[in-house]
Amino acid sequence: MTPKTEGWQGRFFEDFEEGDIYKHPLGRTVTTTDNIWFTLLTQNTAPVHFDHHYASQTEFGKPLVDSTFTVALVTGQSVTDISQNVFANLGWDEVRLPAPVFEGDTVYSESRVLEKRESKSRPNVGIVRVETTGYNERGTVVISFKRTIMVYKRGHSPSMSRPEPDMK
Repeated sequence: MTPKTEGWQGRFFEDFEEGDIYKHPLGRTVTTTDNIWFTLLTQNTAPVHFDHHYASQTEFGKPLVDSTFTVALVTGQSVTDISQNVFANLGWDEVRLPAPVFEGDTVYSESRVLEKRESKSRPNVGIVRVETTGYNERGTVVISFKRTIMVYKRGHSPSMSRPEPDMK
């Protein structure tokens, strides 16, 4: 049997260093469907997100992407680098939306490690606090927030191993 090389498993608590900056690898273009579905799924009734006629009469002249979609998207983009090995999210703080996101914008993101410390209640995890920034294809910052997470220490996370396929 040929040895296999494991793919990226994400960072563990020991891998974080204060001041590190991770440029998250995936950008995402936001579609009209994304915006309408997310807005209606979350029961947000503000027509500026899903009624193009209404939105055309605002100062923006077009629909705004639901800001909670932006929070979810940028958080999701950071998982590969920040919370692949998360035990729990502890909170989002200081969420700022300095510029709107519009349908058709492509959002990118990066995170900076602000601090890390041992957990006082769980010896198998540590606490990491990051600041994540999302920006569009023009480089305009559209969101920033601070997030605190409990991250497993190496050797303490649930197994990511998968069963071997039965090739018989």
